[in-house]
Amino acid sequence: MSLKRQPRKPLATLPAMIPTPFDPSALPWLNRYAALGRPFAHHQPGQALPDPRWVTTSDAAAAELGWPADWWTQPGALAAFSAGAAWPGMQTAATVYSGHQFGVWAGQLGDGRALLLGEVDGPNGPRELQLKGSGMTPYSRRADGRAVLRSSIREFLCSEAMHALGIPTTRALALVASNLPVRRETVETASVVTRTAPSFLRFGHFEHFCHHVRDGDFSALRQLADFVIDHHYPHCRDAAQPVAALLAEVSQRTAVMVAGWQAVGFCHGVMNTDNLSVLGLTIDYGPFGFLDGFDPMHICNHSDDQGRYAYARQPQVAYWNLHALAQALVPLIDGDGDDGHVKDVLTEALSHYPDTFAHQLGQRMRAKLGLATEQDGDQALIDDLMRLMARHRVDYTLTWRLLGEHRIGAAGAAAREPVRDLFLDGEGFDAWVCRYDDRLRAEHSVDADRRVRMDVVNPKYILRNHLAELAIRQAEAGDYTEILRLHQLLARPFDEQPEHAAYAALPPEWAGSLEISCSS
Repeated sequence: MSLKRQPRKPLATLPAMIPTPFDPSALPWLNRYAALGRPFAHHQPGQALPDPRWVTTSDAAAAELGWPADWWTQPGALAAFSAGAAWPGMQTAATVYSGHQFGVWAGQLGDGRALLLGEVDGPNGPRELQLKGSGMTPYSRRADGRAVLRSSIREFLCSEAMHALGIPTTRALALVASNLPVRRETVETASVVTRTAPSFLRFGHFEHFCHHVRDGDFSALRQLADFVIDHHYPHCRDAAQPVAALLAEVSQRTAVMVAGWQAVGFCHGVMNTDNLSVLGLTIDYGPFGFLDGFDPMHICNHSDDQGRYAYARQPQVAYWNLHALAQALVPLIDGDGDDGHVKDVLTEALSHYPDTFAHQLGQRMRAKLGLATEQDGDQALIDDLMRLMARHRVDYTLTWRLLGEHRIGAAGAAAREPVRDLFLDGEGFDAWVCRYDDRLRAEHSVDADRRVRMDVVNPKYILRNHLAELAIRQAEAGDYTEILRLHQLLARPFDEQPEHAAYAALPPEWAGSLEISCSS
């Protein structure tokens, strides 16, 4: 039996532009990107799922739109968010982009299974809504345009979990299922997930309009850059080189995002240029995974034969992708015919990435150790702990969380449990702890205060692959209870939640055999 959701009371306060009670027909939809028309977007309706049913929705994502929690109970909501009949004001469109996939130019790509619905003006500004799994588009490249329930569950849960972890990300508003058969490795069932973000524009959008031109006409590329600057980076307009300023901003935001990934042990799995957001948002949750046993070269994507997107390589891959974006922006840089000047301008813009990434990751890792100040030797202390973790493949999330229980000067192995028990080399860990204690004493750290600081940056709960797999198996049998439970659990990843302590335990042995591929 599936868990049937009951209508909930609307939010107490709604933005002035949203009528009360909630009336979908009166929503003031914006369609700014779709209004650019050809060649940017292809307008078309979705292909409705037959006999759709709600799996779950996100109240928090709805609030970000200024919508009440019971928006999904409105007449026509299920049809609109299962790629059926659109609400008044929606202008469904698929966008075109290109990109590098696994480091190789792949040419034209595009929204092969996604449709942009438009934008609503929420409490914090406009938010785009996009259906994923809504059927074929001109960019489907002989694919069916569908998403399977398995992958949609993973995307819904992880995008909302990443938001709760404080990492920039697209959000998930709703998940709808159907019995429509879809063939991947096996026959599965179709679904549609609704995603929201200030924008779904990617590096690949710029690459497309740079590399698909006729007679050196870069007017579409210029139009795209103007659109992004005007609507998302308006302060760049006042710079001497607005496009270079845009690249610098994207570089910084990408650095912040990737530093967040590394700090929580998140592996994206398919960091192609068409999967990198120009707003520095985590986008396109496919073959992702969180680290269990710490392995810097962990590859979460079974399709990544060469390990291009291994955990430790993510920062450099993001930098490579930024260089690809910079190359696409070359025609828009004013160099007065001086190619060397153009190169210098772009190099300066890209220089923001390594500096910002190093600073952001350093801050996060010191916080994970509970360090309140920055001192010489901190990086060596962090690096040596991670070498110990890698040597023994200790659980990444548990190590950081349990380290918060450490007391300065605790004597003997028993006093350092349970974090010490994660390490096969207890004596090696003890030697590191002695250095850690010296560092804590140097800033007069107080155990209780430090633990509070550490517990708000070291999550207790993450979306481990085996947890997602269990939810998927139940959902495929028609029971959505575990999806709802995980959604609620992961909305508070730093809280103890003792009633759910089992979800923070070491993964079972069978979890190591799970394989996640690009079709996941």
